Amino acid sequence: GIYVIARLFKANHRESLHRAALFAQGGEFAFVLYAGALTAGVMDAETTATMTAIVILSMVLTPLAVMAIERLTPAEKESMDGIEEASGLHGRVLFVGFGRFAQVVSQPLLAKGIDVSIIEIDVEMIRAAGQFGFKVYYGDGTRLDVLRASGAGTAEAILVCVDKPEAADKIVELVKSEFPHAKLFVRAFDRGHALRLINAGVDYQLRETLESALTFGRHVLVDLGVQEEEADELVLDVRRRDEQRLEMQMAGGLAAGLSLMRGNVATTQPAPLVVPRKEAKALNEEAADAIGEKAS
Repeated sequence: GIYVIARLFKANHRESLHRAALFAQGGEFAFVLYAGALTAGVMDAETTATMTAIVILSMVLTPLAVMAIERLTPAEKESMDGIEEASGLHGRVLFVGFGRFAQVVSQPLLAKGIDVSIIEIDVEMIRAAGQFGFKVYYGDGTRLDVLRASGAGTAEAILVCVDKPEAADKIVELVKSEFPHAKLFVRAFDRGHALRLINAGVDYQLRETLESALTFGRHVLVDLGVQEEEADELVLDVRRRDEQRLEMQMAGGLAAGLSLMRGNVATTQPAPLVVPRKEAKALNEEAADAIGEKAS
């Protein structure tokens, strides 16, 4: 019954089976009903025990049934109606991934009239972009054959704007190996990812939240009464510290350069456990010269 109802409401075969399996199990309320029935004399003790065991068994078997459905019934392929696969593209710039980040990146390029080719693996994203005037082709940028079909062999620049860092790393590896002529611009997920991209030799990488966060912070400062010139200087200082820290992290790992990061907890200053009773004196002339005083 549950399966038929699910199909009537446009659920596919796999999803209908999944719902039927979930609704097939008994619930905890059955225990209350059986106890009440036993007390009222509607059911005897043997029948109550049998029905209770059936409910418990159904609760135990439901996860196994769901696992079996997921393993034995293949996931239905998403409809590709109206979606074109990448083939024979030849844009001057190739976008790999076209989510919210890449859509903004594309605007100044399109304003200049630069020819771009765009591939994306998310069908719903392709359809959504189409509603806003973008022609986006279906293609998995982690595959070499797809990159070739997308025009990576002739593109001057390849912009890797995918969400997942692992996928970005795979695409960078392929591009550096097979299309070394193309300039490689990559969206970095976080600081660790940015370091991997730098070490991989990309032409440019940018952490996806860096510039927007700095702009956001500047506006907060100005609205709190800080002069615009001072706000600009503060943001510039943060930017310089970030660049210095990134350079230190390339050599020493993520833990390097922590002193350049400002925190909201006061740092304790080292102090002697016992205050000396007498002023320190140099033991010899060399020591005196080192501390800038004459030995007595």
